Amino acid sequence: MQSSTFAVKGNAAFALRKRNFSSSLQNGSATGIRFVGKNIATGPLCSSGLKAMGAKLARAENRIQNVMSLSSVKARSVRAHASSGGDAEEAIPLRSEVKSSGTVLPFVGVACLGAILFGYHLGVVNGALEYLAKDLGIADNTVLQGWIVSALLAGATVGSFTGGALADKFGRTRTFQLDAIPLAIGAFLCATAQSVQTMIVGRLLAGIGIGISSAIVPLYISEISPTEIRGALGSVNQLFICIGILAALIAGLPLAANPLWWRTMFGVAVIPSVLLAIGMAFSPESPRWLVQQGKVSQAEKAIKTLYGKERVVELVRDLSTSGQGSSEPEAGWFDLFSSRYWKVVSVGASLFLFQQLAGINAVVYYSTSVFRSAGIQSDVAASALVGASNVFGTAVASSLMDRMGRKSLLLTSFGGMALSMLLLSLSFTWKALAAYSGTLAVVGTVLYVLSFSLGAGPVPALLLPEIFASRIRAKAVALSLGMHWISNFVIGLYFLSVVTKFGISSVYLGFAGVCVLAVIYIAGNVVETKGRSLEEIELALTSGA
Repeated sequence: MQSSTFAVKGNAAFALRKRNFSSSLQNGSATGIRFVGKNIATGPLCSSGLKAMGAKLARAENRIQNVMSLSSVKARSVRAHASSGGDAEEAIPLRSEVKSSGTVLPFVGVACLGAILFGYHLGVVNGALEYLAKDLGIADNTVLQGWIVSALLAGATVGSFTGGALADKFGRTRTFQLDAIPLAIGAFLCATAQSVQTMIVGRLLAGIGIGISSAIVPLYISEISPTEIRGALGSVNQLFICIGILAALIAGLPLAANPLWWRTMFGVAVIPSVLLAIGMAFSPESPRWLVQQGKVSQAEKAIKTLYGKERVVELVRDLSTSGQGSSEPEAGWFDLFSSRYWKVVSVGASLFLFQQLAGINAVVYYSTSVFRSAGIQSDVAASALVGASNVFGTAVASSLMDRMGRKSLLLTSFGGMALSMLLLSLSFTWKALAAYSGTLAVVGTVLYVLSFSLGAGPVPALLLPEIFASRIRAKAVALSLGMHWISNFVIGLYFLSVVTKFGISSVYLGFAGVCVLAVIYIAGNVVETKGRSLEEIELALTSGA
């Protein structure tokens, strides 16, 4: 996930005051920080990626229409036994020589309302915190301000685990509709809060909502997208999160003139929540989930909407023979840790752990101070540079996802992050570079964020629904995202203490080491999914390919 973003002000428990760190950075310690973003673009230049995204969506729609008319690849039916030696599954690529008369783009757009809300709820507290703290009488209580910020994370952790079970039981579209409830109620409570307790409850509910969204948005998009452009459409999720962050930034502009505007900022989030619920009422359910549940007639209707009536018979047959419609019951949580599935589940969880442990928090937390040390005093400029790098990298990754492949982008991304972290570490400690330390630090920061956005940021959330077998897909995605939120929370809680004890340069060096370990791990354990149907990928993993 994509991955989460904080565009908030923070101290040790997501500290909440602006402070200048230029001098303390040079001393290798810190006592307070300012968030300017995280692994999703947060600056005004986020809009620079929107035109590119629009063009990409247009091209994607053309490709949807054209790809279905390509010469048919002779259907392959391959039977393989899972590593447990038990079940036989067949994988048939979902490709056809019949031109499709359906389209998936409107439904991807509806799902991405969840991504917009994801970004908006993460970013809205950035501008509003100072004003809501005064209004609620906690301007001098950074502990309670920290609870208002971190309650969202706690809720997101719960939501990410809950999302998988809900998606398996009720289906993808119904889960979206259920998700709109905590998103809307949470936004309403925050907007009308007259006490800190109500505000925290509202943030907690909103967190549960974005936690569920973080699991089901990439899951739904991957299951309804044609194989040939699944990567491009999947990475759009990251760009819509960027839109949410940008919307939160824009929403805060009237605050200086109207201190009570913070209530409107939280309240407007009710609108996309309602639109999400309404839109999903008219969106088709995942055909894969329907066939797995034995609801073949409903699957036929969904396929007709998504791909056209010409492909109904073919795709229902393919999904059924690929094992999607087997009578095997849905996996329970403990099944994820069985010998049959543990290897692939551990890959998913590890990707998100590496994403967080690779240092994205550190780079973004300190970017404002790093830029000030180079003579860039404007926080807006710092945020814009970080945001522009992230948007540009994400747009490039989206265009390369179905050409270079997921694994190649991950290796390139973590490799670039390792080199950038090494440059950042040396810029603070190597006396020979002292005269250029500020410039090198800025270059290292921009290169790191750019590298992160090429792979480590967008790929894990896209890759997870692709590598997990159909019967564990929803729960395994939820487990992996739960690890993401937990590690995110822990890093945010203890990061400053570690920096104070060891110094930022040593911490950066440690992050470089983590990136190197990530490259080694990915090279040996991650399977390439480019151009392969979900059924082919499942076959390759269960047969040990």
